[in-house]
Amino acid sequence: MNAHAPVLKWLVSLGVSAGEADWEALYRQELPRIYNFFRYRTGDSALAEDLTSITFEKAWRARHQHRRDLAAFSTWLFAIARNVAIDHFRRRRVELPIEELDEAPAPDDIEADTHRRLQFRRLSRLLAELPDRERELLALKYGSGCTNREIAGLTGMSESNIGTILYRTLQRLRTQWDQEGNPHGRPIPV
Repeated sequence: MNAHAPVLKWLVSLGVSAGEADWEALYRQELPRIYNFFRYRTGDSALAEDLTSITFEKAWRARHQHRRDLAAFSTWLFAIARNVAIDHFRRRRVELPIEELDEAPAPDDIEADTHRRLQFRRLSRLLAELPDRERELLALKYGSGCTNREIAGLTGMSESNIGTILYRTLQRLRTQWDQEGNPHGRPIPV
């Protein structure tokens, strides 16, 4: 996340009025959530950093348009992030594999690290097979830590609908996970 420090310095160097003195605090608070949203959506740390920077730059340039009486800053910022993601995927039409995430290997246990990587790839493949809406909801919920209420504000869906979709999506993922791990219900040989 330190890679974003130059962006923050550049934005602040453009001049901050007294009414915007909390920009740095808002940036530091929301940066991990926005970054994780993009990391879940793209599966690429470097791309997630780039899209996060674009989001904050757009937010900075449009900061006078944010109306606190209509939406919290985080809701407004996530709306910008969602649009940045839509623009990115519209241009690319390709999602990068989540396997490309930088992972620190377990120094003492290569077998456990290999198993963890295989499990991660398996989960990544299952996530990639989900419809875009479900992947986005999972990214907002688990990547960014948004509440169902925040997601509802971003998507225009009801909180209960979001909860239902997330529940069903997770159930489907669990079922697929179990079926792949043990397709015939037989005990796994040791």
